[in-house]
Amino acid sequence: MPTLKQLRYLVALADTLHFRRAAEQCQVTQPTLSSQIQGLENTLGIQLVERSRRNQVVLTPIGKDIAERARIVLTDVQDIVDVGRHGQQWLHGTIRLGALPTLGPYLLPHVLPRLRKDYPHLKLYVREGMPAPLIDGLASAELDLLLFPLPIIGADFSSVRLFREQLWVVIPADHPLAKKQSIERKDLADETVLALEPGHRLYEQVADICREINANLSHDFEGTSLDTIRLMVGMGLGLSFMPTVYVLSETPKDTQVVARPMRNQPPLRTVGLAWRRHSARSREFEELAGVIREVLKSALPEVTTLD
Repeated sequence: MPTLKQLRYLVALADTLHFRRAAEQCQVTQPTLSSQIQGLENTLGIQLVERSRRNQVVLTPIGKDIAERARIVLTDVQDIVDVGRHGQQWLHGTIRLGALPTLGPYLLPHVLPRLRKDYPHLKLYVREGMPAPLIDGLASAELDLLLFPLPIIGADFSSVRLFREQLWVVIPADHPLAKKQSIERKDLADETVLALEPGHRLYEQVADICREINANLSHDFEGTSLDTIRLMVGMGLGLSFMPTVYVLSETPKDTQVVARPMRNQPPLRTVGLAWRRHSARSREFEELAGVIREVLKSALPEVTTLD
């Protein structure tokens, strides 16, 4: 029978397509990894990889299939380990949290002090990233939990809602619309709107809003962060839509921009926690969601908490 070690090495090889990098990822020598892969091929009686002289790898079609099945096996085994490790301890140990850069830096500072106080044995490691890599990281068990806009389409995850927030219109301070206390949709027709680069969930939402209100989504100036977009707005390159948690944290510091709410049908996004459907820590994550909601009710009353 294949060993878990062999399956782990095969998955690393599928991820890197290179023997040396796979060996480094698994913290073993290259000959050890190569020998284990050869042993797996002998056990199964099939060729899993095509080798080259430069240590580069091409998985055979059946090798790709088995590597994907191996990911599922390794994830299930990790869940078994988690059951034993955390079965008697509540919000204890390490949670690897993935968060979007439009969420984590502005929400977590409100939450982490409470977690540190109430759950001193909990270690929360946070990884920021783009949506697709974070979703892949959760599916492959590199991450335990995501702080993420909902819904997550097409993934075998469980999720709970935390809060709903508006997207505010962020305007140059000297723009005529800055004199208004709230913005009508018709006010934004033909305006240039700046957004994050494609790949961000917020880009997709802003693009949809622009189509609805007949605004012009700029493709000349796409930012890599909300801070970059805010600076470009301040230079008069256009308007933007930004989430409440960011607006409250950052726009009061910048005299070059103002943030205004939409009066009717404001754009919204729902944020929640998501984890693998069969995770052994599902009840812990639901408890964590409850703690976050409590913090938000007192620290960020401008967002709507959701049970």
